[in-house]
Amino acid sequence: MTSTFQYKSVYLPVFLVLWLGLFLDSQVVVARLEYGQWLTNGLVLLCFIWVYFSVTRKIKKLMLYGVGLAFLGEVVFSIILGMYEYRLANVPIYVPLGHSLVYAAVFYIHKEKVIQRHKVMITSVLYWGMIVYSSLWLIFDQDLLGFLCMLAVVLLLKKKTGNELFFLIMFFMVVYLELLGTYYDCWVWPDTWFSTISFITSSNPPSGISVFYFGFDIGCLWMYKKLNSQNWKRMKSIRLLRNS
Repeated sequence: MTSTFQYKSVYLPVFLVLWLGLFLDSQVVVARLEYGQWLTNGLVLLCFIWVYFSVTRKIKKLMLYGVGLAFLGEVVFSIILGMYEYRLANVPIYVPLGHSLVYAAVFYIHKEKVIQRHKVMITSVLYWGMIVYSSLWLIFDQDLLGFLCMLAVVLLLKKKTGNELFFLIMFFMVVYLELLGTYYDCWVWPDTWFSTISFITSSNPPSGISVFYFGFDIGCLWMYKKLNSQNWKRMKSIRLLRNS
């Protein structure tokens, strides 16, 4: 009998490695173990290799594109613009790899038959859960940045592309990642946006910051379309035939 959760070997290691890796790079661990971040780099790299060889050819390519795109984004937003800062004021090796792992994990969670079977209900629960989550952060911690980012997500979802559930799962995957990373002091978000726009206050982390991950997802897909145009057209044709 087919397992209820067919792809758990892809996304469960990602959940575990995100927790363990960020713990190893935490202030508590590095106070006793100087090379904690290098342990995290190695652990995340091993997880990346495991997931890479567990996914389809298309997702393999998207993961590789994602590493390059994530590194560029981290340099721009963290190092140049100072939107947030990592513990050692660098871009840890595990971060770009982690972005691609999150993408792959969300893709395969979304693909699970049990998720697809209850797609409408789960989409509704996650949608309203997202709004409540960001609203509570706004009320209790003056997280205006996170709330505005959440509203941007709501606007994106109104386009009805058919990928609403994917993005909502991504939203809460990012919540998990950001809460871990900031709890362990692996990175920190300033009290205001870019530490300069004083009227846009922020929590650590901002509740709706996943909107920037959506840009990462869209960027990866755009790169795939441009670099694999024939495969993309073939896939679109197959989808049209299935839906006709």
